[in-house]
Amino acid sequence: MKSEVLKIGIPKGSLEKATIDLFQNAGWKITVSTRNYFPAIDDRDISCSLVRAQEMARYVESGVLDAGLTGLDWILEANADVQIISDLVYSKLTTKKARWVLAVPAHSEIEKLEDCANKTISTELVNFTKRFFEQRNISVNVEFSWGATEAKVAEGLVDAIVEVTETGTTIRAHGLKIIHTLLETNTKFIANKNSMREQWKKGKIQQIALLLQGALNAENMVGLKMNVPKENLEDVMKVLPSYNAPTIAALYHTDWFSVETIISEDIVRELIPQLIRMGADGVIEYSLNKVVGKKDLLT
Repeated sequence: MKSEVLKIGIPKGSLEKATIDLFQNAGWKITVSTRNYFPAIDDRDISCSLVRAQEMARYVESGVLDAGLTGLDWILEANADVQIISDLVYSKLTTKKARWVLAVPAHSEIEKLEDCANKTISTELVNFTKRFFEQRNISVNVEFSWGATEAKVAEGLVDAIVEVTETGTTIRAHGLKIIHTLLETNTKFIANKNSMREQWKKGKIQQIALLLQGALNAENMVGLKMNVPKENLEDVMKVLPSYNAPTIAALYHTDWFSVETIISEDIVRELIPQLIRMGADGVIEYSLNKVVGKKDLLT
């Protein structure tokens, strides 16, 4: 193994499998052992560690890790001085930006932030919540929640909670109402600032970021290839979407063309029958691992 390696943090828990799958599509195979917190990776320049998302930012900030994946919420909770390299808006990681919201019982007299003065709030996001209310000069008591946070306020153990949600369905199911959104969060690829000052590490981090983004670009996209007779080509072009523009090549010694394009997966089932009716033949659909463009390059 090389004396110099890039130390990457993989979030352990709910994001673990989705992150490993994303790296797989980006070109790195990560193999996890149930008895080992240090997964194997098929790149001698990289070493991996399984780290809880809540702890990732402080390990990256301290230099224990050069880079890692975690949520914006946990970066702010740790108040960590790290460099955010890229957003990872990946449906298997986060279907949309999650929200940390202030919620109270439906019958509560708390209607706005100021009504929380001198109240007790339970949350996992303690430090961020304290700073949020301090910045608004609202005095509150914030206590850490080890879980079942909604139940604490529903049972009257605390006055309010700050909890993460995507749709608010679970919160409403516990008989609570949302008063305010404190933060929107999604997964970030972050790096240690000193590591980004080292040319080799910076280059490796940018390589990973580029290919991860390529894997994200390919999500829900497919390739489509078909043969089209010359007399139908213009009609097919009018209905054929494309990532940039379709690739067209003449077939040898025929009046047919080979047409290839990249399109959104959700329109394929409607599009293929239409293309066949318009004269296309031999339509092939194939999956994509990465779609990388100049816009994805990091400087």
